[in-house]
Amino acid sequence: MSKLVVSATWDDVPHLTSEQKAELWQSIPPYQRDARAKGIPQLGSGAIWPVPESEIVVDPFELPVFWPRGYGLDVGWNRTAAVWGAHDRDTDVVWLYSEHYRGQAEPSVHAAAIRARGEWMAGAIDPASRGRGQRDGEQLLANYVDLGLQLTKADNGVEAGLFDVWQRLSTGRLKVFSTLQHWLSEYRLYRREEKGAVVKKDDHLVVATRYFVVSGLPLCLVAPDAGRRPGAARGGANHQGRLRSDGDVGARLLRRAGSTPCSRQIARPTARA
Repeated sequence: MSKLVVSATWDDVPHLTSEQKAELWQSIPPYQRDARAKGIPQLGSGAIWPVPESEIVVDPFELPVFWPRGYGLDVGWNRTAAVWGAHDRDTDVVWLYSEHYRGQAEPSVHAAAIRARGEWMAGAIDPASRGRGQRDGEQLLANYVDLGLQLTKADNGVEAGLFDVWQRLSTGRLKVFSTLQHWLSEYRLYRREEKGAVVKKDDHLVVATRYFVVSGLPLCLVAPDAGRRPGAARGGANHQGRLRSDGDVGARLLRRAGSTPCSRQIARPTARA
């Protein structure tokens, strides 16, 4: 027997007036607003990061070439995932702009996909995740390094890392491109069980995000050819000079997105309603 699921938003309910919608919106906790108003699946009070998608998701835009970039990597046979971020150090905002999400493939396959985003980038990986022993993790890390990846062991303090990501999300200092559909699917279901433990299921990209925020940001680098690319920032003969002369670019982008400071690269960032 087949099943059909149809989503409906408040806009599909003709008897709700604009005033009623506004009143309902104010009465609903922030972490439930997208679920109740737009029909987007959400976990309610069990959500680990109860921040509405409307506050963190932006339309893709062309990232300034002088923003340092890096990634977090979570490995496993059933699923290996990586998430790439760019760090606007002037506003301390991190922009997640690309993802790798694939299962049941050899390390060489994943490494090729990661290098394709930029061999110069460095990443943070947990060598003992997914229940592997530390010795196996060390060997897997060595394998990826031999395949050309620049990797550093991530700090795997779970609760501290979850708090760091939560702080960025809740203060507008972590934004996500709308093209990261696998990341958004995991974000909607990332939750705790009744006893408070984190549910370790379908969490590969959000775990990679934790690695990136906690351990990957200090590893972020500016592309070696940034000064020769079209659209490179004006002024100065080095990256530092460009950062100083165009240091307000990130703030301008945030203002256009309707946010405060807190790769598919297409247009200007626009916060999704």
